[in-house]
Amino acid sequence: MNNQTAHHRIGVYPGTFDPVTKGHLHLIRRASKLVDHLIVAVAENARKSPTFSQQERLEMVRTDIANMREKHCVIDVLPYDNLLVTFAAEQKASCIFRGLRAVSDFDFEFQMTGMNARLDPDIETVFLMAADKWQFVSSSFVKEICSLGGDISEVVTPAVEARLKEKLGAGG
Repeated sequence: MNNQTAHHRIGVYPGTFDPVTKGHLHLIRRASKLVDHLIVAVAENARKSPTFSQQERLEMVRTDIANMREKHCVIDVLPYDNLLVTFAAEQKASCIFRGLRAVSDFDFEFQMTGMNARLDPDIETVFLMAADKWQFVSSSFVKEICSLGGDISEVVTPAVEARLKEKLGAGG
């Protein structure tokens, strides 16, 4: 296993990250405590018609992670555009981290976890509950608030806020 011990745990935290929020960063920090290597997987996800290109989203996530003060393992940010379990298996991951904000997230995540378990029973799904502070933060809300001139500085980093204002023409 090329210089890795049998206990080297790799986890994947997938998302569209359009844009990355402080809620995402909080989950990344927490997931980094549970594995030896965390891969933040940025989905192409053209069905969601993202505001930012995959390359822009990769850059924003990488910048925010580089600026994180507290990291507990190696964190890489990689693109993916195939089945999540296929990507996770290619990365030799033993688990996929998913964030849950509210009961409304649970139904979708429950179905996806069941399907992923059928596709690859060796990859576990680990749910992390969003902290109270981030329960109501979503990328969609952040974009809408920004586009209408609202203050998003509490929920995204300054770098993401600047890029969002530039992209949405929301001034600064």
